[in-house]
Amino acid sequence: MTSASDKEIGFIGLGRMGIPMAGRLIDAGYRLTVHDIDEKALSALIARGAKRAASPRAMASAVGTIFLSLPMPDVVTGVGLGADGIVAGDKARIVVDLSTTGPRAEETLARGLKEKGIEVIDCPVSGGVAGASKGTLALMASGRKDCFDAVNPALACLGKIFYVGDRPGMAQTMKLINNMISVAALAITSETMVLGAKAGLDADTMIDVINAGSGRNSASVDKIPKFVLPRTFDFGFALGLSAKDIRLCLEECDAQGVPMIVGSAVRQLLAAAKAQFGADADLTSMIKVVEGWAGVEVRGKAAGKKAP
Repeated sequence: MTSASDKEIGFIGLGRMGIPMAGRLIDAGYRLTVHDIDEKALSALIARGAKRAASPRAMASAVGTIFLSLPMPDVVTGVGLGADGIVAGDKARIVVDLSTTGPRAEETLARGLKEKGIEVIDCPVSGGVAGASKGTLALMASGRKDCFDAVNPALACLGKIFYVGDRPGMAQTMKLINNMISVAALAITSETMVLGAKAGLDADTMIDVINAGSGRNSASVDKIPKFVLPRTFDFGFALGLSAKDIRLCLEECDAQGVPMIVGSAVRQLLAAAKAQFGADADLTSMIKVVEGWAGVEVRGKAAGKKAP
């Protein structure tokens, strides 16, 4: 079995998450072959010693282990199974998918590649761009255990790894659960912060109280104080991508016969934010929808006073 321990790895997808993850692998001594449609992203890694692959097919004919970090399920399956995809190469034996595709797309990818003797390690990540840069991501992995063991040393460069099952798709389900909880926390914290502002409470004080009490959550600790109260809205994750994750989670709920009432409400608020601000707007701008309805802003001392 080809192993990532031989220090030769391919990396496809050099976006906001892919660039820092690929950079950490280079820092750890891995020799990377990279592919992306963004020439600027490619150039940044080539300048650090990476080789260029003209296509996923070319990469799959050059290296035995390929990492993917791609934005949408159809992009992942296209890169893996398309006419010029990984499936058409003759050297790749393990594909590690760091993307969030949902379990159905991951199962499709794994079935298609397995026909060519290529195993998939399903390995979505959580922790954002900051975690990717620092190597503190949470990685949820599933797939054949010996293949997971082969790529474990490389994955360890990216963060803390949780092996959740022996079948591709299981890690995707775990990731969707995590993301739903995270976005739901942001949604309810946004709504209640707007309520407090409307009632005349100080935003910074509200956050201090919440974080000292039972309401403490990832949004109150990180997203609201760092990106909403200063009014910067630059957490670094797009509304459109979050809406995709929530859609995939609800689709899996339907497939499994599990109702998700709160999750459906989260999807509605995300849809309103996406319609108003666009898919590329920052996830934390979700709060501005509720602010608009209430006619108030949640503004911390770091933002200064609102212009008249």
